[in-house]
Formats: sequence, C-alpha cells, structure tokens
Amino acid sequence: MKSTEEIDVTEDYSPQSKPNAKSDKLPISEFYKVLDYYTIFKSDKWWEAIALIETFGKRSIAMYMWQFRDGNWKRKHKFHIRGVNEWVKVRKSVERLLPKLTGQDNKQFYPQARGENSR
Repeated sequence: MKSTEEIDVTEDYSPQSKPNAKSDKLPISEFYKVLDYYTIFKSDKWWEAIALIETFGKRSIAMYMWQFRDGNWKRKHKFHIRGVNEWVKVRKSVERLLPKLTGQDNKQFYPQARGENSR
C-alpha cells in the first residue's frame, strides 16, 4: 500500500492509487514521523489528509486540513485520535449526526441513538 493513496469516498471507501510524487509529502512538522497517510481531497487551494504519525514512541491518527497561501501549505485544522476507545466515541458521534446531513431521522438508521449520550 503506497502512502500517497487517495481514498475515493464515493466508491465505497476503496483506496485509489495515486502516483508517488515529492510534492505529495505531507506538510507536517518534523516533530512528527509520518508512518502512512491517505489524501482525502486535494486541490490547488485545499488539502485534506488522514495520517498515522508517531512522536516520542507513541502513535496517533491525525486528520489534517491545509490551505495553500503565499506559496506554502498552511495548517487550518488538526484533530488527533490517540486510541481505539477515542475512535469509537468519535465514530459513534459522527454516525449519530450523519443522518442529519440529509434530514433523515437518526432512529431510522441507528436505533442506539435514541437519546443516550446524544450530546
């Protein structure tokens, strides 16, 4: 698996190979060691990626968004997931909110979202 794969979220989350190019090196601080990553979206102005990073021997998954300004990629957003328990909380929360993007009732898609810890 190449670390510069792009995920096409419209195609059932199947990774699509992307050429390995020097310009695709993530603009992340040298403080972090990038072990692997997926580009979610990239244009001339915006870049979204999810990376497996390591620092001080600890690994985490980080979601990044950068904006291209003044000739450089500038970080706009970063969100770390530091473990499986944290990921489960994030995933469940997103699943509960996702139907609201289309105006669907949560209970129709996720019966477990009937009010417990809904906020």
